[in-house]
Amino acid sequence: MTMDNPYLQSAKRVIELELQAITQLLTQLGDAFNQACATILGCTGRTVVIGIGKSSHIGNKIAASLASTGTPAFFVHAGEACHGDLGMIMPNDVVIAISNSGETTEFITLLPQLKWLKVPVIALCGKRDSSLGAAADIYLDASVAIEACPLGLAPTSSTTVALVIGDALAVALLEARGFTPIDFARTHPGGNIGKRLLLTVQDLMLTGPQIPIVPMDASLKETIAEVNRKGLGVTLIVDTEQQLFGVFTDGDLRRAIEQQLDLTTTCISQFISRGGKKIAATTLATEAVCLMEQFNITSLAIVDAQERPMGIIHLHHLIKAGVA
Repeated sequence: MTMDNPYLQSAKRVIELELQAITQLLTQLGDAFNQACATILGCTGRTVVIGIGKSSHIGNKIAASLASTGTPAFFVHAGEACHGDLGMIMPNDVVIAISNSGETTEFITLLPQLKWLKVPVIALCGKRDSSLGAAADIYLDASVAIEACPLGLAPTSSTTVALVIGDALAVALLEARGFTPIDFARTHPGGNIGKRLLLTVQDLMLTGPQIPIVPMDASLKETIAEVNRKGLGVTLIVDTEQQLFGVFTDGDLRRAIEQQLDLTTTCISQFISRGGKKIAATTLATEAVCLMEQFNITSLAIVDAQERPMGIIHLHHLIKAGVA
């Protein structure tokens, strides 16, 4: 495929025209954008995004972006709103109405009803002197010089501009609310983001009889038997107060064999120094992964405030949960 291929030429022309339209937004928004953000922030209800045709698809995306970043929002199709769905809008809501022409029949039908509800209307519109632009409380200038469609018919540049304004609103509101990654994860509990930001080791650790554990006066032989029984390649060692004394691993076993120690008579406390890597149950699973990578280990003891083992987590558990 050569650089003068007509498909590529067409693609580049579309991209250039839409880039121009987006760049023009830098001078179009102005103080109206500040007013729109302040109105949405002060809303005690939901932000209702209304659109029809191609604008309905853009509106769905804008509503979804707002909802996932801390602004309660949903989308209503303008046609359906004219046939009953208007009842979904309450007086304490705010409306974002998307229409390039501002003269869509459904919007003209809805405007008196929205005024009756006394809900603030933010017009995301391409014509200020249109019915929608004139009736709106706040007008966001979404006009474009030219559509990327060579016929000037298919919404292209105009829908891109509307989408960018929606993203700008969502991000500005996110920042104004102090929305955090944890907040974001709470709206995405089913995805990788939620797993990485919400899961703690408490959600994944083994507890009770699943924990490989021996007292500090156990022999090396008894310790190795516990490692084999629990199948994690490791066991925790506790002192007389049931506090974590140390951790015995497969690597320690190899070291004991190299030293030709008597497995039956050698006490584990004579072989293992006090210590071992440990974390709290509330530690994020992602932090556990980082700790394992840092120290090149595959297991971590989970201890309570008194340093007593309450669980153990293995790298395998983190991988299975999609965290590592």
